[in-house]
Amino acid sequence: MSILDTSPDLRGYAPRPVATPRPVATPLRVDAAAVAARTPDPLVRRLLRAKKAYSTRFVAAAIEADPGAFDLVTDLARAPRPGDVVLARVVTIGQHKRLESPVSRRQILFEGDEIIVSYGSRYASDQFLAVIPEDLGECHLAAAGGLASRVVEQHAATDDATVIEPVGLLSSGNRVVNLSTFAPHVVRAASAASGAATRVPVVAVVGTSMNSGKSTTLACLARGLTAAGLTVHAGKATGTGAGNDAHRYTDAGADRVVDFTDFGLPSTFGLSFEEVRDVFATMTDVLASPAGDGAPDVVLIEIADGIFQGDTSRLLTDDAFRSVVDRVVFAAGDALGASGGIAALRALGCEPSVVSGVLTASPLATAEARAALDVAVVPTFDLCLPAVALTAAGLAPAGAGAGHAVA
Repeated sequence: MSILDTSPDLRGYAPRPVATPRPVATPLRVDAAAVAARTPDPLVRRLLRAKKAYSTRFVAAAIEADPGAFDLVTDLARAPRPGDVVLARVVTIGQHKRLESPVSRRQILFEGDEIIVSYGSRYASDQFLAVIPEDLGECHLAAAGGLASRVVEQHAATDDATVIEPVGLLSSGNRVVNLSTFAPHVVRAASAASGAATRVPVVAVVGTSMNSGKSTTLACLARGLTAAGLTVHAGKATGTGAGNDAHRYTDAGADRVVDFTDFGLPSTFGLSFEEVRDVFATMTDVLASPAGDGAPDVVLIEIADGIFQGDTSRLLTDDAFRSVVDRVVFAAGDALGASGGIAALRALGCEPSVVSGVLTASPLATAEARAALDVAVVPTFDLCLPAVALTAAGLAPAGAGAGHAVA
């Protein structure tokens, strides 16, 4: 089986052209506009009035608490790192016309707005391939969650990316502010995991591609398991930062929800595989640990993109995954994708417990998949039923689907 290699350095791509530049308040808990109006320091006013992104929510809270603690690094030749936080000006509105706020409100963007976002790369097969630029020149808003990047490829049906002009990197204490500076969790080496994830059942949700229904499948599974009386912790280990999926898991009943942005990462694409593996291992350990009402009965974790994406395919065969994951639930967009995906998973040593996802929205596609597969095909919203969810997660009574997901 051929796997797309997405790990090499992508800086060799020629950047897409950007437009020439042209020459607000989103409070979290305070009236930033009112504070800015009575603040003499021009930078403090700008930082308080700038529209903040979801990916920068912990930095945004720190700005509100003490805006005078921040400064700007404006050296245009400086190369940003993943997670570095930047104040930027919106030049031209394109694909992303709204910026997701720290509380996930969709803020309408206007040309000339100043926004606080973070640098990162993006892999999105139905939108953009984007990489971190080598300087603080013009780049793009590559994701609504607040990703500053340089688009090098895009889907034919996608509008050109919104163009942004960096004003400067945020700094504090003479150091550039990175998302990790204020993140509540720290990524540890996989070998340093406490082992909590090996003592709690872990179910991974993977799929054929972006938008195959993975997040909805996980949310429905969480709903069914909580309805069965279990304590569920859920997270998203890879992808591009946004609040929609995490909020969906919370709404479904998960008692604790984290994603990679809680570990100071706006995106996991472009990291080394070792870093991706460490994020997964640390996150499963965090999710498997007691919190709130106690230890979870089960951990659900989503792996972004499809199994042919380089980091995903490598993760599925890595010991950090294989040693803790007890069940794999597979989301597919159509029957043929489900059939090919099952074969690809088995070639990687993973045995899915059920197939679900977008294909099950169609009764015809569901029937096709059931005729072609020897794995149960379960309509996504049927996973909200306790008995169905327990079986899919391998938590049904003894004799009803025991076994391990990875060989």
